[in-house]
Amino acid sequence: MPKIEPRLPKGMRDFLPADMLKREYVFSVVKEVFHLYGFEPIQTPVLELSETLLGKYGQDAENLIFKVQHSRSSKEPLAMRYDLTVPLARVVALHENQLTLPFKRYHMAPVWRGERPQRGRYREFYQCDADIVGVPDMSADAEIIGVVVTALKRLNFPQFTVKVNNRKLLTGMGVYSGVPENQLAELYRSVDKFDKIGADGVEKELKSHQIEPEVVNRMMHLIQIKDGGLESLNALESKMQDIPIAVEGISELRQLAEALDHAYISLEHFEFDFTMVRGLGYYTGPIFETVITDPNLGSVTGGGRYDNLIGLFRRESLPTTGTSLGIERMIDVMDLLNLYPAELNRTVVEVLVTIFDEKGKAEATRLAAELRASGVATEFYMNGQTRLGKQIGYADRKGIPLVAFIGPDEIAAGQVKLKHMGNGDEYIINRDVVASKVYELLQKQPVRESAR
Repeated sequence: MPKIEPRLPKGMRDFLPADMLKREYVFSVVKEVFHLYGFEPIQTPVLELSETLLGKYGQDAENLIFKVQHSRSSKEPLAMRYDLTVPLARVVALHENQLTLPFKRYHMAPVWRGERPQRGRYREFYQCDADIVGVPDMSADAEIIGVVVTALKRLNFPQFTVKVNNRKLLTGMGVYSGVPENQLAELYRSVDKFDKIGADGVEKELKSHQIEPEVVNRMMHLIQIKDGGLESLNALESKMQDIPIAVEGISELRQLAEALDHAYISLEHFEFDFTMVRGLGYYTGPIFETVITDPNLGSVTGGGRYDNLIGLFRRESLPTTGTSLGIERMIDVMDLLNLYPAELNRTVVEVLVTIFDEKGKAEATRLAAELRASGVATEFYMNGQTRLGKQIGYADRKGIPLVAFIGPDEIAAGQVKLKHMGNGDEYIINRDVVASKVYELLQKQPVRESAR
């Protein structure tokens, strides 16, 4: 049989143990924050019916959905999930009798998109979502922002800002400026590019859609109002007090700011930004996006309120708000800024039990079993033909903190020798207390007494 060249599809990645330990650290911190706020986990299939996904994201996004075909499988048209939000809407409608509202869920899972692979854009990547179903009050949106702020602070992110806007307010701005209703979609798409192409670029693009110059000028003035905090809302309200949808959007942002204040989320961590749109078509109210501001590294989370989406799957919709933490982007930034704790291990193994020779293999196996029974993550070398120097080198390369030696002398004396790989110190320990010494050297609390 001819040799197969080992390679990956474009936009896909392997993760070796050192990378996986970093990723698992980030996931564990985020999961702890989700639990801290009372969110509970769900899981959904990789595949959804095509009709579940299509018609929810907007045409640009839907061009990236992977369609699935299999000639011998069900004739149902299937697609791979594009995000975790639409599957949530389907879950709520399908299992509503088993859910208690408000329903606070989190979901950490891979999604797939037919992206053109490039740095930071992958065809398979993880999302970490938290959503609240059944709460129309802005306190739910404030709770979502609180999750984001808490997670980023616990991951030691430097200066960051949660940018906040409202789709109702954007629509009101369009109405006030005189943008025809059938061109509001173009308005959203153009304004959403503000960070990339700047004010001049957005203005030029809006005019290219045959929107009148005076309309564009009014719109550009509104989205760039930055009077700081609630003053920006006051400025907008004074101009658009006769436009109901704008007034409603401004009112929601005031309520959100008040709820954030009650939750001790300071203006240090959020700001109103009327150039921020969020491209997906299902948002209906407040929207939020978190950017790393020092250094300027772009956005790492995004979300908002989407009160109508669940209504596509049931008779009546339910108010819903949530966020997606761009976990892949967050990990990239953490790698760049070296935000991982110094004590983060390069391996899960805490002790390597060495083997002097094949005769001592049985006793090394027993020692490893005793340590594992005491809750110590233990590996024993297994190959008795390898000299001790190479076994110690193996532990060093993997970053294993402790090495245990149980040769003929130690076996005869009922002892174990421990070597601390960090400082080179060695300890001769009685066999019956070796687990306690390991816990002491690792500075961790015992799980339970040794099961020897």
